[in-house]
Amino acid sequence: MKYRHAFHAGNFGDVLKHTALVWLLRALTRKDKPIFFLDTHSGRGRYSLAGQAALKTGEAQDGIQRVVAANVRSAALREYLDLLADFEPRLAIDRKIGTYPGSGLIAQRLLRSDDRALLCEIQDRECTALAEAVGRDSRVHVECRDGFEAMRGSLPPRERRGLVFIDPAYETQQQESMGLLAALEDALRRWRTGVYCVWYPIKLRAEVDRWQHAFAALEPPPTLTAELCVYQDDSKAALNGAGVLIVNPPWQSDEVLGAAVAEMHALLAHDPKSRHGLRWLVPER
Repeated sequence: MKYRHAFHAGNFGDVLKHTALVWLLRALTRKDKPIFFLDTHSGRGRYSLAGQAALKTGEAQDGIQRVVAANVRSAALREYLDLLADFEPRLAIDRKIGTYPGSGLIAQRLLRSDDRALLCEIQDRECTALAEAVGRDSRVHVECRDGFEAMRGSLPPRERRGLVFIDPAYETQQQESMGLLAALEDALRRWRTGVYCVWYPIKLRAEVDRWQHAFAALEPPPTLTAELCVYQDDSKAALNGAGVLIVNPPWQSDEVLGAAVAEMHALLAHDPKSRHGLRWLVPER
């Protein structure tokens, strides 16, 4: 695999998926019962936004740096920024962020003492860095393994409540989408009541529509999609937008994330005609 998230850390796609992640974990941990968190493609855990990789693309400048410089109003974006400030306390003063946490470290910060997490990363170097970033924490287990295989081996969890967070590299989108669909179909057979959050890129709308239609044909539980495009759907930009697909979304997810996505679009879109919004791919019954 050639993909390295260091080049893309803190971009608009990260803003979307991590805002959703923080909201979902906050919602799940409101109840007293413990949860299980599975991160299938965790990355290295922490990324320098002042490093060569991040500066080469400048994606964080058009992503998280715009957000921290703004006076955000939506509840989910505020919670996301508050979480980032836990990692970098001067963020609220300087309105800049130098180090960006990945999904595994975000989850680690939000888990309670009786919650449990499995963070998976298939690339050896990234996995080593992830384990170092997590440190000694009896709640969190780091494994260098394929995340889809981990889904097969870990679901259903003994807690019977929790979140599976899926963020593949999508180096070859069609192939990755087929593997994703197979993994989701198997997971839902094992654990239909779990919450699943899948991040996906938007390069060609027809490809997104194709795999979402295939997923809906599996007759899954209620499923919500939230999308943020910074360019129009089929422009020649490398990445026109991103989305998250949420299976079994907690109560008020559509309202809360809808407000956040609208604010993200106002802050981050390069083309005001680009689309954003939420829809129920599979409606609540």
